[in-house]
Amino acid sequence: MTPLLDPPTAHAVHTGWRSLPAGQQPSWPDAAALDAAVTALAASLPLVMPRECDLLKSRLAAVARGEAFLVQGGDCAEDLDAINATSISRSASTLQQLATVFGYVMSLPVVTVARMAGQYAKPRSAATEIRDGVELPVYRGDAVNGHAFTQAARTPDPHRMVRVYHKSAATLNLVRAYGGSEQAGPGPALEALREFTAASPERVRYEPLTKEIERAGGFTGTGDGWHTPGELFMSHEGLLLDYESALTRVDTATGRPYATSGHLLWIGERTRRLDGAHVEYFSGISNPIAVKIGPAVTADELLRLIGRLSPEGEPGRLTLVVRMGAQKVRRVLPGLVERVTAEGLPVAWVSDPMHGNTIGAPSGHKTRRFDDVLDELAGFFEVLRGLGAHPGGVHLELTGDDVTECVGGGAGLGFADLPMRYRSVCDPRLNRDQSLDLAFRLAELLEAARSPGAWETLR
Repeated sequence: MTPLLDPPTAHAVHTGWRSLPAGQQPSWPDAAALDAAVTALAASLPLVMPRECDLLKSRLAAVARGEAFLVQGGDCAEDLDAINATSISRSASTLQQLATVFGYVMSLPVVTVARMAGQYAKPRSAATEIRDGVELPVYRGDAVNGHAFTQAARTPDPHRMVRVYHKSAATLNLVRAYGGSEQAGPGPALEALREFTAASPERVRYEPLTKEIERAGGFTGTGDGWHTPGELFMSHEGLLLDYESALTRVDTATGRPYATSGHLLWIGERTRRLDGAHVEYFSGISNPIAVKIGPAVTADELLRLIGRLSPEGEPGRLTLVVRMGAQKVRRVLPGLVERVTAEGLPVAWVSDPMHGNTIGAPSGHKTRRFDDVLDELAGFFEVLRGLGAHPGGVHLELTGDDVTECVGGGAGLGFADLPMRYRSVCDPRLNRDQSLDLAFRLAELLEAARSPGAWETLR
């Protein structure tokens, strides 16, 4: 095992971000409690190891070169009290099934990354929330406060970050055990796909592709020895800088600092300002990292951001996660791809078709239309392939559980179905069947794209 510096020493290595503006940070009411929580985290063992992060970086370098495809997904926000072994294994299994479909469709190895074991903090559009004339701090994820609309629950509590650390460690243990079991092999994934197709209202539509995948024996792309069954990396938004900084460690073999809270961390659309604390912190860690980019970003701003976060142009270092909305992706994305490509910058382009397509339902629930998600994903592929660039992957909010949070898909969920099993504490997720619906429908579109005009007729 590669030795690490003692945690308190390593914690002091990367703190330059503290002098810069840090968006979306909680207003912790108790400075002493925050210090105690940070001290406990700084003395804790790393959750992931540098060599694991380096392995993921090498996998993502293949994505940037057009030699692999990324499938990333999981909860919008993990729930400390609701997460359990069953939900973890269902989500891991769903990602494996998606990897099986996408690997076959793209004829490429698949890199599988979960939004798991750390996705406990969320950026919000307002600092407070008002209900029936009562104003309380907004829910910022279980790492900060509780979801219940009470003063006690909504008061930020830094000791929640310590709970998150321990829950993430337990989650990682379960995921690693799952990855080493027979359940992570190609056989169970193929059986799950057969069962999905047989039960789907779109059985006639999906069965030919399922049989093709079955004949290929769970094909997951080319590259002898490249794909490891059950290989699953962990990711989350690196939002809470006190948490991330406390878990920063230095690999004594290389002298490089790593965020050991997860293999891949990303900067959100709301916190990617060039002179901000998040960009400063991320610029100093050696993990593979990502940044979300929305429709407001300019090409010049994006080039400067790439320069700050990946100054050496190392393939696999930086992934650009596009989240623009179905109505804007075809208009905004081409100019960005053209500029980045012209500069020869080795980034991976990935589509997040979820966050730009959130709407309000008549019931008051936040939701997303399946057709909008598919449309943005289709637009992403159209733009990248039209410009000779590689559409490198998908980033989805999903769960393996049978929730009713997004409308549409093969089962035809409608607005009236949302209250039945709406369990997300923040944004709506695709359920397992909707996630596979998305993969099968995209496969249709990719096949149809071989004929001019077919994108429009199938969308």
